[in-house]
Amino acid sequence: MMSQENHGDENSDLPDEMESLVLDEPPSSNGQSSPAAAASPSAFMDRQTSLASASASQHFNSILEPPSYADAIFTSFDSSSSASNGHGAAAPEPESDAPARSEFLKVWVSDPQKELDLSNSLVPGGNSYYTYLITTRTNMPEYGGDGSEFTVRRRFKDVVTLADRLAESYRGFFIPIRPDKSVVESQVMQIEQFVEQRRAALSRYLNKLAAHPAIKRSEELRVFLAVNGKLPLMRSVDVASRMLDGAVRLPRQLVGEAADANEAAQPAKGGRDLLRLFRELKQSVVNDWGGVKPIVVEEDKEFLERKEKVVEFEQQLSNLSQQAELLVKAQQDMGETMGELGLAFVKLTKLETEGAMFESQTRRATDMKNVATAAVKSSRLYRELNSQTVKHLDKLHEYLGVMLAVNGAFSDRTSALLTVQTLSSDLVSLQSRIEKLEAAASKIFGGDRSRMRKIEELKETLKVSEEAKACAVNEYERIKENNRNELERLDRERHDDFMGMLKGFVLNQAGYAEKMANAWEKLAEETSGYAKDGS
Repeated sequence: MMSQENHGDENSDLPDEMESLVLDEPPSSNGQSSPAAAASPSAFMDRQTSLASASASQHFNSILEPPSYADAIFTSFDSSSSASNGHGAAAPEPESDAPARSEFLKVWVSDPQKELDLSNSLVPGGNSYYTYLITTRTNMPEYGGDGSEFTVRRRFKDVVTLADRLAESYRGFFIPIRPDKSVVESQVMQIEQFVEQRRAALSRYLNKLAAHPAIKRSEELRVFLAVNGKLPLMRSVDVASRMLDGAVRLPRQLVGEAADANEAAQPAKGGRDLLRLFRELKQSVVNDWGGVKPIVVEEDKEFLERKEKVVEFEQQLSNLSQQAELLVKAQQDMGETMGELGLAFVKLTKLETEGAMFESQTRRATDMKNVATAAVKSSRLYRELNSQTVKHLDKLHEYLGVMLAVNGAFSDRTSALLTVQTLSSDLVSLQSRIEKLEAAASKIFGGDRSRMRKIEELKETLKVSEEAKACAVNEYERIKENNRNELERLDRERHDDFMGMLKGFVLNQAGYAEKMANAWEKLAEETSGYAKDGS
């Protein structure tokens, strides 16, 4: 995907002659603070205050009627977003009495430290891991209100635990996808580079969680960000333990062990609920190949239509992201080519200057230096433009990650519906068995005690299954409501995000094009004598 790593310093290896050319342009200021300042909590607080006091109408008019596109490009459309830059992110400073601000929850990840794992290592120093300093500032009442600040140390395993707990507690929500463990990358990349990449990924992930309207108020996230020491959230049981537990429970399940009604509302845990997994697998096969309509089906036509649109949107988004990468590559190549052109003219200028014997040679050398200057300036502008293009169009890559979260929420809905269908089929089967046994028992004078006892057991199982189905239906309806609310939120945020992306992209393209045109127009004026000589 798009990355600035290969676009920021394409021509950094050009000789000093290019860099020493006078570009006749004052250093531009893009209105943004330095990376380290942008990453610090104090800079974030200052920016929140300034944004609250700025006039929205003046900002809007400056976008519609800029004095020059070349000036407008330095207006940031996403100034509220910042990313930590490297290990040396500035530490939070004590907060002064700030004016009232809208609710916020901001997280910084910094200062990775290597630590020894003494609990699972047979050899002292054999296992090690990295922990990260996580700093949080917020004014949310769930975290203690205005001026609240927390600092904790967490390892990546804690982030995995947090993600697992959120996936269980917030089914149907579009939960941001956590960073991968990247075992292969950790073996291939330099350790410092890998740790920095993971730190940046954790920072993005935690801030996405902090921006989610439901998850930011969750107890799971609050505990992760604010409670010092070992993470008190329970970890998921490992696969081997689940399989062992499932093997122990399976005989009891096969002989009719009554299930917990509340457990039916949760997804089957691989290995532990073996019989349930088999039943739901059987129900899934019957739904797909049985030719019989399930007792309970997805009847929300509006949801099914929106789901199809989401699938189509994801396909178009993937194609657009690929085209954006091609644009970035083309701009990178153009910048490199312009730089090489400028370098070639620099060398030719040196040759003409050293061997100049006539005034015409000196004039020609001066004009070639002007061409070199224009080419170098265009090269630098292309590099800046590419950096801005990556910043704005990276929103496409970000939304591909959002689509993974959307698909995960839809899978929660499908899984919950399958549980309801399975329990409904079980109820029909139980009811049929009870009726058959009652009919057989009625033919025997005085009744069949063994059949009557079996009927009572089946009725008790039927009662528990009905309770389990009621819980499963409630869970399914809850997930449906979560899906509905999340789709509405996605539509709102997508509109705002894409409008900001397009405004920034278009103004940057137009602004840098104007700057490049000005450079070549100045060169045309400087070489206008050739046109007069030709006439």
